[in-house]
Amino acid sequence: MNEDTKKLIADGAPNALMGILSDSINPLQFSQEVLAFTEEHDKILQDDRYQGRPLFKLLADVQSTTPSDGAPKDVDYDGTVKFYLDKVIEAREHGITRDHLSEAALAVLDGLHDAGYRACLVGGAVRDMLLGVAPKDFDVSTDAEPEAVVEVFGRKARLIGRRFQICHVRFGREIIEVSTFRADPGTAEDEDDTREIDDAGRVLRDNVFGSIAEDARRRDFAINGLYWDVADECVYDYVGASADVAARNLCLIGDARVRYREDPVRMIRAVRIATKLGLTIDPSAEPPADMVDLLADVPAARLFDEVLKLLMHPAGPEVFAALRHYDLLRPMFPQTHAVLESDAGAASEVLINTAIANTAARIEAGKPVTPAFIFAALLWPAVRERAADLEREGMPASPALSSAQSHVVSQQVQRVAIPKRFSIPMREIWQLQPRFHKRRGRAPNRLIPHPRFRAAYDFLLLRATAGEVEQELADWWTLVQDDPATPKPASGTGMKKRKRRGGRRRRLHEDNEPPADDE
Repeated sequence: MNEDTKKLIADGAPNALMGILSDSINPLQFSQEVLAFTEEHDKILQDDRYQGRPLFKLLADVQSTTPSDGAPKDVDYDGTVKFYLDKVIEAREHGITRDHLSEAALAVLDGLHDAGYRACLVGGAVRDMLLGVAPKDFDVSTDAEPEAVVEVFGRKARLIGRRFQICHVRFGREIIEVSTFRADPGTAEDEDDTREIDDAGRVLRDNVFGSIAEDARRRDFAINGLYWDVADECVYDYVGASADVAARNLCLIGDARVRYREDPVRMIRAVRIATKLGLTIDPSAEPPADMVDLLADVPAARLFDEVLKLLMHPAGPEVFAALRHYDLLRPMFPQTHAVLESDAGAASEVLINTAIANTAARIEAGKPVTPAFIFAALLWPAVRERAADLEREGMPASPALSSAQSHVVSQQVQRVAIPKRFSIPMREIWQLQPRFHKRRGRAPNRLIPHPRFRAAYDFLLLRATAGEVEQELADWWTLVQDDPATPKPASGTGMKKRKRRGGRRRRLHEDNEPPADDE
């Protein structure tokens, strides 16, 4: 590309560029050279004369000349330019309007745009709206660096994280997560590159900022790499995601082994996104069997959050089946996996599946649920088996159950952290189970008013469904509750507010993971 062409770009002359393009011997190469130049001089794209993105649209028109030889999306056709615009979807084509966005999301997008920055809705929200699903939250991506976002929104904005610095902007009760365009992993070579990668290839720190095209390439799945630009309301596709949305296909950006090694949690996300949205996981994106153990190195607190997203959802039963299919349960719940794979596994699988299905039904019906119940079901098979082993060694039943609980929970929290607000009621559910066998005298009247009776009773029903206890026992407790002479069960969850003890408040350490591309 000669100096005259570069001057035309700098002067904001898309029509003249189109003329050169039409006369070009190699329009694809020419378009890539144009984009390479603009990426090096990104201030050009902030010029008012390019606010409608005609330069990007110019490049999109060239895609008809792109070879359709099945080359991977992450391989350059000419080997010289890494990033190019794959497609621009006009507002009239995609159907996403400002009316589909929350007031908070619009306030953030408009605020950044008015301040002179490029502001795009990105990731799961764009994906969901294109698939006809109402998004649950909205994430924004911008060329404004985190400190600049704070300058725009003032006290409404708060920087979080050191490993992956982002900005939370609060409008009322809604928080919009704003991330800065990041460079593609492995491309930044200057001395300011603060990216950290461990020996296994996992990205530990990524605060290297780049262009929107680079940002798209560093995201996990293609369908999460779509950008809705508030300036012209077009959807920008740099990774061929439009085709995946149309085909309802879940495909990784780049080599699957590299991307899963960068962040093993992506294997879980693949299952969750595909199951919840009814997508097909592309064969190239299926979690490799020899890489699932990488999940054992993921921080336990992060996996707790992921488990909630996996199972506390109407699609929970399908998600659990997929986790079992891809052997992803084993590194997260090794004790549970061991029991499920044993001779006694069939009944345990019934209990867990029923618990997840019941939770899914309650969520769909708008009824309250608690993760304590799900975790109680997931870990009970391991608790039951260890307690039985201790009893065979001569330990009395009650101490055996208590010891088994402590052992299983202590082992589990090393893989998936379970906060005390859930582990305490979980253990109470277990501890009440032996008391259901005491039906004589005043024992029932003492048990029914217990704050955790309802949850423990529901758990008893699960055990009966799985054949672990006689159905007659569960039926008896169902009937006795209707007896006018019987005390009424405690209402609610039984969770009591704890009084804050005096002394200095503990300062919470706050550090976040990479911006979620799939929410």
